[in-house]
Amino acid sequence: MKTYPIALVPGPTSIPQRVRDAWNTDFGSSDLEGEFFELYADNQKLVRRLLGTKGDVVITLGEAMSILWGALKCTLKPGDRLLAVASGLFGEGFADMARAIGAEAELCAAPHDQTPDFKKVREAALRFRPKVITAVHCETPSGTLTPCIKELGEIAREVGALFVVDFVSSAGAAAVDVDENGIDIGLLGSQKVLSMTPSLSISTLSDRAWKVIEEVRYSGYEAYLPWREVPAVHAMPYTHDWQAMAGLHAALSAIMEEGLEHAYDRHERAAALCRRRGREMGLRLFPLDEAVSSPSVTAFYVPEGWTWEALDAALRARGLALGGNYGSLAGRVFRVGHMGSQADEALVARGMDVLKDVLKRR
Repeated sequence: MKTYPIALVPGPTSIPQRVRDAWNTDFGSSDLEGEFFELYADNQKLVRRLLGTKGDVVITLGEAMSILWGALKCTLKPGDRLLAVASGLFGEGFADMARAIGAEAELCAAPHDQTPDFKKVREAALRFRPKVITAVHCETPSGTLTPCIKELGEIAREVGALFVVDFVSSAGAAAVDVDENGIDIGLLGSQKVLSMTPSLSISTLSDRAWKVIEEVRYSGYEAYLPWREVPAVHAMPYTHDWQAMAGLHAALSAIMEEGLEHAYDRHERAAALCRRRGREMGLRLFPLDEAVSSPSVTAFYVPEGWTWEALDAALRARGLALGGNYGSLAGRVFRVGHMGSQADEALVARGMDVLKDVLKRR
């Protein structure tokens, strides 16, 4: 399999050696040994610091889509209502998922190059009266960061809805502040800013969320209820991955040692460099307003005279891997992932040098 020395894809991101080393350590049984439950508890504490919450933290196996489904299956019954606040593929996906499990879903959507208008969301919420409101903090395909999460949380409280937020691609690159923003269920994956493999999913849960979860009592693989008593009873719903949990501890510890504000600043500087260099070579940024561009990923239009397939092939021939896109943005917009270990100005500069040289040679 070919490798790329300049990896700037928007996830899964490059895995630092510190995380690899932790992963490669042999352990005992995650089902039986107290040492594993100590590791699990330590990771919960680190996640609380990362995400700004005093609530419960559940760390499960599986890529982040497992908990996007889990959050809905655990809180919705057939006929319940969900309002999906969206400005991109993943935000719209919440509505599709809710319908698939028998709920009634309404979409309050902005164009993919903009972010939600919280006034329109409030109007929709007051009219529709949903049980759950969903939002995506960072729409990775669009390269945008939703700036009104706190306002959306206030709307959810106003109408008595749970507030579910996907911050899979933003947590660690930007402040999430779960408790301050009224997030009842927060969703995080391991393969983005945490710079791990896509093997762990992390959820934060408020007391309000637990009340609804207990009422719904979903019992599938993605169910939250079996995890509530794990810290107290030292029993897992299924065999966990000790190596992955050790890698998570290394990843979270590295962020805490750096300091959250320093980590946010590092991402902002890498993003600013990427966008500046892109403008200098004539690329058009995808979001209408650069102020809503994400610190973890930058989206550009594919330049005139190129197809994405041709540009991607030319870049990979030079050792640079960037990201294509999905849905309506496929073939039109490409992405530079400067998140986690890739939020490095020197790495971004190398990548943009290659991109500039390839575009000049056309």
